[in-house]
Amino acid sequence: PYSRPPTMSTGKNVFIIGAGLIGWTVLDLLVSENYKVTGLVRREDHASGLKASGASAIIGDLHDESLIVSEIAKNDIVFHTATADDLPSVQAVLRGVREKTARGEPITYIHTSGTSLLDDKALGSFKSSKIYHDDKQEEIDSLSDSAPHRQIDLEILKAREELSGKAKIAIVIPPLIYGTSHGRLTIQLPTLARWALKHGHPAHVGQGKSVWSNVHVRDLARGFVTVLHHLETSQAAAAGDSNPYFFCESTGDDEPSWAEMVAVIGKALHEQGRIQDPTPREMPVETYGDVFGPEFTGPVVGMNSRSRAVRLRQMGWKPQEKGWKESLVEDELPILLKEDISSYQGYAGAVAS
Repeated sequence: PYSRPPTMSTGKNVFIIGAGLIGWTVLDLLVSENYKVTGLVRREDHASGLKASGASAIIGDLHDESLIVSEIAKNDIVFHTATADDLPSVQAVLRGVREKTARGEPITYIHTSGTSLLDDKALGSFKSSKIYHDDKQEEIDSLSDSAPHRQIDLEILKAREELSGKAKIAIVIPPLIYGTSHGRLTIQLPTLARWALKHGHPAHVGQGKSVWSNVHVRDLARGFVTVLHHLETSQAAAAGDSNPYFFCESTGDDEPSWAEMVAVIGKALHEQGRIQDPTPREMPVETYGDVFGPEFTGPVVGMNSRSRAVRLRQMGWKPQEKGWKESLVEDELPILLKEDISSYQGYAGAVAS
């Protein structure tokens, strides 16, 4: 079971930007540890949900810079779990962090990136032998500046170096996220299931040979809080000279290919009587608009992304939730099958991983 280190102080103020699927799950853990949490959300009904979870909520959006800066001024810790690719919101956070440090006030910032960073442009054509390890910082630092999410991460790393010893800053890099929390679905596998429902069969990019590490959203939330506790207690983190990166995967070497994942989707939907043909095949490029669009479908569901959460495991974190197959069939598809997909035209939101 997850437990808080006995030396950890409680009652600190936490601001979560984007308290959605990931952020709300992190929020639940923090509230249980007596942190005072405020979530930034866009809708009143979402705010009511956070309040029912024991937190506070403010209504706003990612581009309300003054609001973000003013909230950071009131808090000791900030999580950005909304998207890995919104530069203005990250710049607002960093402005708030700089203003805190200029006043001599402590601040901890944990940002969400994603393992699309590891894009090898495989487009389903092969399984890569390349595996990235977060205890080898140089492997991640060697990634191209043009890799997905990297522009945002570099902005954060620049600020981290500038504020060394004044602010604690870390980047959590999740892989494919699965599972449900507060009745919400993840992104990649449900989107491929919606495609299958619309087109009558499952499909993968290219030959579907590429593989991804994955993690249940609740295990990921425990990973975030483990990182927080590390930053609160680590002398190296306080000095600003520790490794900033944390992967968070639960699969180890048992990583499924995209072909294997869509085969499970096809079998489950066929058994539910929702599609006639459970056999996976190559997804026509002209239908990429029904997934993540022509630009992003290949990287988001066609690349290899193999990561190892060495550091979290060294800190005692370990996955506790059911695997991706069981979660998909038992928890996610029952929610998804209640949706009306008659007008479905692809995923329209931000993709964190």
